Amino acid sequence: MYRIPKRLKTIIFDIDSTLYTNRAYAFEQVDVQIRHYAKKHGMSAADARNRITAFRRAWSKAHEGKKISLGNTLTHFGVTIAESVEMRRTLLEPARFLNTDECLIQTLKKLSERFTLICVTNNPVLPARKTLDALGISDLIPEIIGLDTCGKSKPAREPFEEAMRRTKSAPEECLSVGDRYDMDISLPLEMGMGGILVGGVKDVYALPNLLFS
Repeated sequence: MYRIPKRLKTIIFDIDSTLYTNRAYAFEQVDVQIRHYAKKHGMSAADARNRITAFRRAWSKAHEGKKISLGNTLTHFGVTIAESVEMRRTLLEPARFLNTDECLIQTLKKLSERFTLICVTNNPVLPARKTLDALGISDLIPEIIGLDTCGKSKPAREPFEEAMRRTKSAPEECLSVGDRYDMDISLPLEMGMGGILVGGVKDVYALPNLLFS
C-alpha cells in the first residue's frame, strides 16, 4: 500500500493477474501472441520467445530495471500497436481459462456502493470485456480503457488521464490497483493518485476492509 487518497472517489483496476489469479491464462495470453508472431515470420516459437525475452531484459537493464509491456516490446519487432490490437482481439479467449468468481463479485459490489470502478488495461477493450464477463463482474465495471482506446500501453499517461476524464475525477481522488509496480502504480503515484500493489485477486478481496476502516 503506497498511498490511499483522503477523498477517494475512483478506483482504477488493472485486470490481468489483478482481478483474477490464473497462471495458465497469464502465460497463454502472452505466449499466444509470440507464437502468432513466430508463425508469421517463419521461425520457431522457442526462437521467438528467446528473442522477446532477451529484448525485454536488455531494455530493462538500460532503463534502471523498469519493465516494458508486451505491446511496446512488439513495436521494436515491427508489430504496430494497431496490429497488436487486432491480434489480441482475435487470439485471446479468457472464457477458456476463467470462471465466475463469487468472492470478487461481492467485493466489487461493496466497493461500487462508495466508489466509481473503472479498468485500465494493456489489452484491447474486447478481450478485456470478455475477461470481466468470464469473471461475472462486467456489470460492476461498465467502463474499460484499453490499448485501442488511446493507442498507448501503460505506463503511458494517456490511459490514466482518460480514466479520470470518464469518471470526472481529479488525480487526488483516484486509487490505482494492480499487480505490476512499473505498469500500474509508479506513474499514477507521480500523477498524484493513490496506489496499491497486489499479488493477485486474494489481495483485492481485502480492499473493502482496508478502504472502509
